Amino acid sequence: MLSEKSAATVRATLPALGAAIGTITERFYERLFAAHPELLRDLFNRGNQAAGLQRQALAGSIAAFATHLVEHPDERPDAMLGRIAHKHTSLGVTAEQYEVVHRHLFDAIAEVLGEAVTPEVAAAWDEVYWLMANALTAVETRLYAAHEVAAGDVWREWTVVGRTEETADAATFHLRPSDGAPAPGFRPGQYVSVQVELPDGARQIRQYSLSSAPGSATRSITVKRVRGRAGAPDGEVSHHLHARVHEGDRLHLSAPCGDLVLDGGGAPLLLASAGIGCTPMLAMLEHLADTGHRAPVTVVHGDRSPAEHALRDDHAALTAKLPDAAAHFWYERPEPGHPADRTGRVDLAAVAVAPGTRAYLCGPLPFMRAVRSQLLAKGVAPADIHYEVFGPDLWLAQD
Repeated sequence: MLSEKSAATVRATLPALGAAIGTITERFYERLFAAHPELLRDLFNRGNQAAGLQRQALAGSIAAFATHLVEHPDERPDAMLGRIAHKHTSLGVTAEQYEVVHRHLFDAIAEVLGEAVTPEVAAAWDEVYWLMANALTAVETRLYAAHEVAAGDVWREWTVVGRTEETADAATFHLRPSDGAPAPGFRPGQYVSVQVELPDGARQIRQYSLSSAPGSATRSITVKRVRGRAGAPDGEVSHHLHARVHEGDRLHLSAPCGDLVLDGGGAPLLLASAGIGCTPMLAMLEHLADTGHRAPVTVVHGDRSPAEHALRDDHAALTAKLPDAAAHFWYERPEPGHPADRTGRVDLAAVAVAPGTRAYLCGPLPFMRAVRSQLLAKGVAPADIHYEVFGPDLWLAQD
């Protein structure tokens, strides 16, 4: 993939660029938003930008891709690229925007590294960038074609036909296409982007998993109200949805995206979630029940308390519909009588995991890292552990 000459240059300069990547991405976003304020207003998550999370994710993806190119020259990190491409497709990203990113990113690199960016160094990293950008564009082109839409044209108006309060901070919105046309198909575990217009005129976008199985005329998303902590602001879109969106209101939703999906085989499954990460697992469980899945299914969930466990009754009931399934719920603040070995953080030590299990994880990053480590210790193959990150993918940034 990467030419030998460029590979040698990237290998030699990766430590220096890696040490400065945080500053580079900070300057990149400053330049990008100064030139294109509409991108911060209507495309990028303002909360993640304020917290610096998007900078970390961008830095992690660049470093991970470059490292992969020099350490595994005959392979491409398709899992990473696929995850990013699905997110981009759900946002309506187009090929032209990679040109804009390239210009401001390389201006930031030159500004931060100065004379260290020789023509040879610039050419090598330019090759890295376009290998990544072109690979992403190719995947995104296929995804747009699969949805039968033009690149970037993923938005459709939906009407809220019902709203269910699941917990004090989680609500389910039931939606139907406003034009009366059939709802598009999706795979269990996928998400949609939701675009809302905020009081200041910004059209902010967030992703929410579809929390019911395919096949219905309606779609459901379950939204947790994001409360700011440690000085961080409350979630703009989640608070808007909770406070302002009710039956009869209309929302703009993207085509369904995401690669945390069941593969359709008959292998044993483990579905592990924490907090609102249970939503894609509910769609998977409902689909498994509807399609007569008979292999073992282990359901694992961790939450602060039963009262904060969104869709708790559905979680248990759908598990019970399967012929060979067991649910294990851990709570940090359980109700009286809850088993002691299911109190606190998720611990799989006493949970049987069948040989050949495929695992699907969704929840906060520390939870998924902990569960992944436990599954590896139990003999689950790394290639059989799949995950979904809500928000910027900081797994790469912290590896």
